[in-house]
Amino acid sequence: MERLTADHPEIRGLDPIEANRMQLRDLFPEAFTEGKVDFDVLRQLLGDDVDAGEERYGMNWYGMNWHGKRAARQLALTPSVGTLRPCPEESVNWDTTRNLMIEGDNLEVLKLLQKSYYGKVKLIYIDPPYNTGNDYIYPDDYHDSIGRYKAITGQIDGNGHKVSSNGDSSGRFHTKWLNMMYPRLRVARDLLRRDGVIMISIDDHEIHNLKSMCCEIFGEENFLSVLIWNKQHSQQQGLIKRYHEYVMLFAKDAEMVKTIGGGQGHIDAGALKRISRGNPASDFTFPAGTRFDAPDGFELTGQFGDAERVEVVSGRFMCKDGRTMEEVTLRAGWTQRKQMESYFAGNETYDSREQKIIEFYFSSTGKLKCLKERVRITPSSLLQKYGMVSEQTSRLSKLMGAPVFPTPKPVEMMKEFIGWFTNEGDITMDFFAGSGTLAEAVYRTACDNATPKRFILVQLPQPVASDNPNEAAAANYCYRLGKSRNLAELTKERLRRSSKSAEEEPCNDNGDLGFRVFKLDTTNIRAWEPDPDSMLESLDDAVEHLKANRSEDDILYEIVLRLGLDLASRIETREIAGKRVHVVGDGELVVCLAAAIGHGEVDPLVLGIVQWRKEFAAEETMLVFRDSAFADDVAKTNVNEILKQSGFSNVRSI
Repeated sequence: MERLTADHPEIRGLDPIEANRMQLRDLFPEAFTEGKVDFDVLRQLLGDDVDAGEERYGMNWYGMNWHGKRAARQLALTPSVGTLRPCPEESVNWDTTRNLMIEGDNLEVLKLLQKSYYGKVKLIYIDPPYNTGNDYIYPDDYHDSIGRYKAITGQIDGNGHKVSSNGDSSGRFHTKWLNMMYPRLRVARDLLRRDGVIMISIDDHEIHNLKSMCCEIFGEENFLSVLIWNKQHSQQQGLIKRYHEYVMLFAKDAEMVKTIGGGQGHIDAGALKRISRGNPASDFTFPAGTRFDAPDGFELTGQFGDAERVEVVSGRFMCKDGRTMEEVTLRAGWTQRKQMESYFAGNETYDSREQKIIEFYFSSTGKLKCLKERVRITPSSLLQKYGMVSEQTSRLSKLMGAPVFPTPKPVEMMKEFIGWFTNEGDITMDFFAGSGTLAEAVYRTACDNATPKRFILVQLPQPVASDNPNEAAAANYCYRLGKSRNLAELTKERLRRSSKSAEEEPCNDNGDLGFRVFKLDTTNIRAWEPDPDSMLESLDDAVEHLKANRSEDDILYEIVLRLGLDLASRIETREIAGKRVHVVGDGELVVCLAAAIGHGEVDPLVLGIVQWRKEFAAEETMLVFRDSAFADDVAKTNVNEILKQSGFSNVRSI
């Protein structure tokens, strides 16, 4: 018998050091390996400079290592210098939709989304490059993220940094891929909810590296499974033909991930098991009239059953008219004793998976059974067959009117993943959007079962060339549409066509079949770059620090983004005293970006804003003006004071 001493873990209070370690691990799982803290990693995550030392591809005491890992981690920690510009003309149902399609480098976009969507995404699914030797690799060796984006799209000279495949001849075959994936997964983790999951499609080339990297980023304890997708077809020749790919599944916090919904029908399961130390025998009294599926007069006495032994303690265990004849006490290793107590007390009872118990009854051999409604499922790691890849390609080619996506993922597979892990209103994300399958699956899910979800897609405008045999169909398709020849244009067109297709079929009224398009670009705020030879001119030029070639909506959405509000927020615009005033959401933010606010125009503008505020649902409101709009500092101070007296405690200028 174990003695409970004063220093026993179950007796002593919470160890403050261990509590600190637990909190630290929750924030920075990649700084822990086998329970030990890598303080160099922790220092880097907290912003300190760390001597890179020698980095080589392989495993070491601290886990996985490769050349450039510290730089990749630092890249994830570097704030973005860009913004997202709205494109209503490329969108569908801009005013009402809550779905987002963002064009740009996904690492920079993920960074920009941190404030607005930190801890809010329920499901991330990505289908990144598999590093097979022909995959597109994101060139993260540009210091300026927007420069990377513009070099990729051909807007500026790449200075020798070309977009290329990652061939086997490269001595950094794995490390290039790891350096591309690591910062994106690191930033994506912060977007997940505590009960959120990430699913990553991959094949044999990098599955071992992907799992090791994810164990570091998400924590080994949050690994859930590797699912196997049978593609039902393989074009590979060699010793063994590969018919499968994988979907790796990690949780933000595995303890927060509930069992998977979506079950239908009934479950008829046993309610007892072998008696053991972990499942000791106990007595339970069953009332007369409990269902008993045995012939009339059938009786059991003493002990019966083999592995799952049952003993009659008192009363007669006899069947009469399909029921127990009298009250009987049985001794066994019950598996659901609490539920049995609740059910026989006449209460509505649910099991640990929130499935309603319909009845406890005895089988023809006297075994206790439990009949319950199936609302949860336990999927197999072997995914169901969704049809051959050629079928997916053919279906999508019919939708698009041309074979522009060679290997799309099955819509039904995406629908299944969405059904497993999301509920109404939850946000799903794919930052390697490609053919946009996740978006169509969200549309179809909303139409099928009236539980609308949201999506955020991110896709780099990766060029497609007509002189490349593998890209010619896609390039020519973009040309016929009058669009730039890049993959993001194809993704948006797939969304438009999927939306229209879903709209033409029976769909519930709550189905959101639209999407808002945003594009990554440089910030709308001009940097202070004085000319030493003409300081007076530089000072005059700096009075207006918003870029002249940007629209009011460009600036408005950068404010929304920087303040951490939802990019899909409803925005109402009114004209007050000849000036446009925008109210975001329920009134959390009010923005007036009028270019000039003179002395004579201040009072009616301010009074109009104060009057409008009475309609807001939000308790706190931030009000933002263009800094250069005021005639002078006196006018700015007067407006600020009037608004403060009217309840606006948070007035800013940009």
